[in-house]
Order: sequence, then structure tokens, then C-alpha cells
Amino acid sequence: MQFHGSICALATPFDGDGALDLAAFARLVDFQLTGGTQGLVVAGSTGEAHALDAAELDLLVTQARTVVRGRVPILVGTGGANTRKTVLATRHARSLGADAALVVTPYYVRPTQEGLRRHFEEVADHGDLPVVLYNVPGRTGCDLLPDTVAALAQHPRIVAIKEARADEERMRALLPLRHAGFAVLSGDDPTAARSLLAGADGVISVANNLAPGPFRRLCDLARGGQRDAAMDLDRRLQPLFGVLGVESNPIPVKFGLSLLGICRPGLRLPLTLLSDIHHAGLRQVIEGLKDLAA
Repeated sequence: MQFHGSICALATPFDGDGALDLAAFARLVDFQLTGGTQGLVVAGSTGEAHALDAAELDLLVTQARTVVRGRVPILVGTGGANTRKTVLATRHARSLGADAALVVTPYYVRPTQEGLRRHFEEVADHGDLPVVLYNVPGRTGCDLLPDTVAALAQHPRIVAIKEARADEERMRALLPLRHAGFAVLSGDDPTAARSLLAGADGVISVANNLAPGPFRRLCDLARGGQRDAAMDLDRRLQPLFGVLGVESNPIPVKFGLSLLGICRPGLRLPLTLLSDIHHAGLRQVIEGLKDLAA
């Protein structure tokens, strides 16, 4: 399975009582497909996976499959701090019809590189799904190093890495590991264009929730080698990337989706609504997206 281009890390909408809003989730998925998004992540970091129970995850994946109807691959976040639980979660995602598992490095427990290698191999061997490695040290407290990725990239069921470090040197170390069965994906919106121009296969994006059409164009331009046009569009998207970082993800993106009329801005504790001081700035950026979408 090949992953490339513009992939959205979907937010999870909640209603006024804090329950899943499946109608809003369907609107969000349809918004992505209409904009040309080439893959979807359900229950990743942006989807507040930490706050979902098992039954809610089942409903989200089922709803995504119903709307998508096989048009783009669906990745499900299955990673955790324990290998056995991650294997079981990955098998369950397969039973729901997921196309691949997005597996974050085990958080909090701080494994060694040997432990990380064995963890991902175990998930790939026994999870019954293609595995996309997910490295985001700022959230997990551990870093999947390029030498470990090089070993894992040879596994037939490990098909890609989402690298979320905003580090050109790290991306340069990972790009030579690409081969027909292993893709390198950016996980950092502000540096995604540079990564794509350097040879990355795609990006798993937060900002894509709010700007699927412009983000697809950015990926197409960069992957097509149109550097000047890609960097010009990237420059115009930088205000969006900046405002989405004013508070922890997905706080700003949920507020942005509410401004687009797709869902309510609510989150589950300990995440809280976007602070009032940032509302005007986000509204201004959302208004600017209308020109880009046109």
C-alpha cells in the first residue's frame, strides 16, 4: 500500500453535550474528499484519541468508511505505551475495515531504540495491518532515530513513517530510506513544503482540516517540482500554520472548524476551548482561506 500526497489527521467533532457528533464528522470527511484529500487518519492526536472509548472509535471508523466508500485509504491511530495492547488495537482496527494503522512511538515509558524496533516489528508481525510509524518526540518523550527506521523500513508490513520533527537534518536522513514499499511523510505543516520539494512522499496534516483544497494543491505543486509556485502557496498558508500553534493541537483547529460551520469547537478535558485572545486572529486567517480555496 502506497501513501502519498495530502493526508488529513481528522479532528473528532463533539455535540453540545460532549458526545460524538457523527453528522458533523461525516461533513468533515466529505469536506476533505471534495477538496481532494488523498488519505484520512481517524483517531490520531488531532482526533483526541486519548479521549475516545472503544465504542466511539468503532463508530468513527464505521462512519468514515460509509462516507469514503473506498475512495481514499483510512488510517486508524492504534499506538499506545504497551506493545500487547497496541497489537490488539491494531487487530481491532483491521476488523473495522481500516486500511492501515498509524502507530505512534510508545509514550511515557521511554523505550530504548532496541525496544522501539522490537515494538514496531511485533505490531507489524501480529497486528494484521500495514503499519505507518509515527514519530512525534514533543508529545511522546522518545525519538525514533533514523538508524532504527532504516531497520524497520525493510519489514514488508511497515509501509511509511510520519516524521513530525521540524528538522531538515532529520528529513535528509530519512529520505534515502524511501523505496517502493516504504514512504516518508512529513508530520509538520510549517515545513511540509520543503520536505515535499526535497523528496518526501506526502504529509499527514492538521491544517488540512481547514484547507483541504489549498493543501492538495501545495502537495501537487511540490511533488511536481514546481518550487516557486509551491513556495508561494506555502507562504500564503503560513499564517494558518502559525495560528494553529497558538495553543495545543487540536484546540485551534476545532475552533476553526466551528467558524467554517462544520462542527462545534468543543473538546474533552483536559483540553479546553481556545482562549478568547486568539479568536480574532483565527477568524482573520479563516477569512483569508476563502481566497485560497477559490
